[in-house]
Amino acid sequence: MFRSATLRLTLWYLAIVMAISLIFSGLLYEQTSRDLKQGLSSVSQSIYNQFPVFDGDPNFNISPGPYYRTSIHQLLLRLTAFNVVVFVAAGFSSYFFARRTLKPIEAAHEQQKRFTSDVSHELRTPLTAIKMESEVALMNNKASLKDLKATITSNLEEVAKLEGLINNLLRLSRLEINELQQNFSFNNTKDLFDQATHEIANKAVNHQLKVDIEKNPPKVYGDKESLGQLLVILLDNAIKYSPKDSQIVLSARSGKDEIRWMVEDHGVGIDEKSIKHVFDRFYQANIARTKDNSNQGYGLGLSIAQMISDIHDATITITSQKNVGTKVTVSLPRVKHTK
Repeated sequence: MFRSATLRLTLWYLAIVMAISLIFSGLLYEQTSRDLKQGLSSVSQSIYNQFPVFDGDPNFNISPGPYYRTSIHQLLLRLTAFNVVVFVAAGFSSYFFARRTLKPIEAAHEQQKRFTSDVSHELRTPLTAIKMESEVALMNNKASLKDLKATITSNLEEVAKLEGLINNLLRLSRLEINELQQNFSFNNTKDLFDQATHEIANKAVNHQLKVDIEKNPPKVYGDKESLGQLLVILLDNAIKYSPKDSQIVLSARSGKDEIRWMVEDHGVGIDEKSIKHVFDRFYQANIARTKDNSNQGYGLGLSIAQMISDIHDATITITSQKNVGTKVTVSLPRVKHTK
């Protein structure tokens, strides 16, 4: 599809360039031929004026003749050569600019195709589980009330996963529109940390969550809701991939030009091969990282975190060591608060 689109766009570019070149050549030809005629007439009139003896002599005549035809012929050859060069150069240039124009569109299209394929796969998995469990329960005439409750409970868990997936997809859609910058304001780091830790309190009940903030940290400039969501994603991952009773540290430090938020856990870590892909959508480094597969997400959390960071001109980096732990650092630009 994009190959034919590239060809069509190339032809359009080439047609526009050649139309301009031919119009310019035609105008140049007309103007030059007119100037030649006027020049010859002017020379003829000058000779008549300077040498009256030729006035009225039928044997003396300065007209366009051979000189004019030779000059016009040379002009046509040069204009033809010029247009051939323009055609060749414009052909290559048009193809180059057509590819350059369509390349980001093609990349976005391919990304959308992969995204749609991944979403379809991720939606199909819980739906298949719900369908199979429901069919088994219906075919089992001897199923007890306890068995039916277990089936319904399992189905509700899958529905909750679907709901979480849909909510994350909606968040991604909102982030891609890039409307959050309209809601930027200055926010207290402590307030954002308190909000995030409160939100994940139920999940962190079996972990030692420590919050370490330096005294009087500078305010961060950004969208309060999305920054809170960023912290929740990082804390949720730390909880998800850490053993029970382990410590998770949420800290904040400020530098001259940046404010660093850090989430550090002592979980299973991420291997070097997988760490390059953790920000890819639907990527999960290792499904065995959690002992409880019910805690598994859909690999969208860090993709959302990356997009939030990008919108805030921040950088997010991950350092990890297998069976030692993982540290995620978000470096937010320090913006002076004038109020």
